[in-house]
Amino acid sequence: MSTREIDGNLLKLIIKNGTIKLKNQHQEINDLNVFPVPDGDTGSNMQSTMMSGVSAIESLNDESIDVVGKALSRGLLMGARGNSGVILSQLFSGFAKAFKEQKTATAPALIEGLKQGVQQAYGAVINPVEGTILTVAREAAEKASAVAHDDADIIDVLNVYLDEAKQSLERTPDMLPALKESGVVDSGGAGLILIVEGMISALKGEVFAEEKVDPSIGVHHEIEGEVEFGYCTEFIIELDEEKPFDTDIFKAQLQELGDSIVVVADDEICKVHIHTVTPGDALNLGQRYGEFLKLKIENMTVQHEELKKQNQSLKKKDVKQKYGLITVVNGSGLRTMFEEMGVSVVIEGGQTMNPSTQDFIDAIDAINAENIIIIPNNKNVFLSAETAAAEVTDKNVIVVPAKTIPQGYASLTMFDANQDVDAAIEEMHELIDHVRTGEVTYAVRDTKINGLKINKGDYLGIAEGTIVSAQTNRLDSVKFLCGDLILPESEIVTIMVGEGPDEKEVNAVKKYLSDMFDHVEVEVIQGNQAVYDYLIAVE
Repeated sequence: MSTREIDGNLLKLIIKNGTIKLKNQHQEINDLNVFPVPDGDTGSNMQSTMMSGVSAIESLNDESIDVVGKALSRGLLMGARGNSGVILSQLFSGFAKAFKEQKTATAPALIEGLKQGVQQAYGAVINPVEGTILTVAREAAEKASAVAHDDADIIDVLNVYLDEAKQSLERTPDMLPALKESGVVDSGGAGLILIVEGMISALKGEVFAEEKVDPSIGVHHEIEGEVEFGYCTEFIIELDEEKPFDTDIFKAQLQELGDSIVVVADDEICKVHIHTVTPGDALNLGQRYGEFLKLKIENMTVQHEELKKQNQSLKKKDVKQKYGLITVVNGSGLRTMFEEMGVSVVIEGGQTMNPSTQDFIDAIDAINAENIIIIPNNKNVFLSAETAAAEVTDKNVIVVPAKTIPQGYASLTMFDANQDVDAAIEEMHELIDHVRTGEVTYAVRDTKINGLKINKGDYLGIAEGTIVSAQTNRLDSVKFLCGDLILPESEIVTIMVGEGPDEKEVNAVKKYLSDMFDHVEVEVIQGNQAVYDYLIAVE
C-alpha cells in the first residue's frame, strides 16, 4: 500500500489517529517527568491540545487540505495547554502555511510544513533548549526532507521521519544532564513520536479507538470528550492494608469517571483530585480501599456561571478601567487571597490543570480595561498566556514573568494602580526578582537528581526550582527548605498552606521560624492548594 498525496479528509484521519494514540498512552508520557513530583503533566497537556485541534476539524468534510490545515492550526493554538502544548501547536501549525491554496499535498509539502512548524516552535520559546521536543522535531524533519521528493511515498517519508525522531529521542539525555541522571528521555519528544506513529498507522489502514478499561476492574461511565464542568472532587483516603491497592489500576478506574485526574499515594494514604459529573461514583471507588480522612466537592458548573456573571458585570462597566489583572491559581484560599489583592479574573488551574490559550483570551475579553496584566504563577502556563496576549490586538496585554505562586503574590504586594504602565510593570519585575520561592510536595517514584537519592513517598523540598532535600517527614522537609531559603537580609516569610498539613503541624512550622529566624516576619495563609503542601515566599 502506498500514498503519494493526501487531501483534507486524509489529513483529518491521520491527525485524529495520532491524537488517539497519544491520548491512549499519555500517562506514559506523564511518567517521564524528570522531577518525581505529582504534577508531571506533559502527556496530559499534549493530548488535550491535540484533542482541541481534532475538535476544530471534526465537522469538515471534503474540504481542501488548506482549509483543514488552517482549522487545525487555529484549534491547536486556542486549545494549547502548558509549554508542551504550545510548542506542539506551533509544530503542527506549520501545516497551514505549507498547504496554502492547495487541495492536496505530496511528501515535499508535508515535510516542508513540519520544518516550518519547527521554525515557529523555536521562535515561540524565549530560550530554546536542545535535548527537548524541539530537537527531536528538527532533526527528524531535516532527515525526512532528504527523501521527500514529488513522487515519494508519504508512508516511506514519514517512516524516515519516525526513525530519526526515535534516534534523536535516545540522544536527548546526552544533551540534558537532568534527563541522564533521572534515567529518562524527553517527555515531549516521546509524545511527538506517539502522534507520528498513529499518523503512519492510519495511512496503513490501522485506525485506533480510544481505549476503555476492562469493565471487570471497576465502575465505568462513558464520557464523550473531557468533562468541561461537573464537580471538582478531592479526597484523601487512609489505605486499608488488608485491601490490595494498585495506583495504576486505581487511576485507570478514575479515568472512566472524569478528567484532570491527579492521584498520589504512598503506603498509608492516597490523595485524589478529579473533575467528574458523578462525584458519588468517585467517592465509592475510593472507599473500596480505605476510609476518608478528608473530602471536598465543588460544583464547577455553578462556579462557571458565577464567573460568567462576574465577567458580564466587568464588561458592562461604563468607565474603562486603567488596569485589569488576571491570574491562575488552584485552591480556594489562594483564589480569595489574589481577589483581595485586586485581581479581576482568577482562572482555575496551575500545576496539573493548565489553562488553554482560549481560557486566557476569554478572561481578557471579560475585562473592560486599557491594560491587562496576566500573572501566570506557573512556568508551564507562561507560554499559553503569552500566546493569548499576542492574539489580542484591541487591548494592551502584558504577561509578567511570575512563574510561581510566591512570585505572583510578591508582584502584587506593592502594585499601585495609579502608576503609569511602564513604572508598574518595572516594579512588578523587581518584586519578582527579589522573592525566593519554596515548595514542599512528595515523590511519586524512586530516582536520583543532582546527586540526591529520592525514594517514592519522600517529602521534597524545592528551592527556586531545584530539589534540595528529600525527607521521610514533612515537617523536617519544610524546616530544611526554610533554612535554605531564608537569608540574613530576608525580612518577610509567607507560608501558603495546602490541603495536607493540620493545625498542629503548621504551628510547629511557625514556632521553628520564630525560634530560628527572629529577624523575619512570618505570615501564614491557608491556601488550600492541591499537590503542594507548602508554598513559601521569602522576601
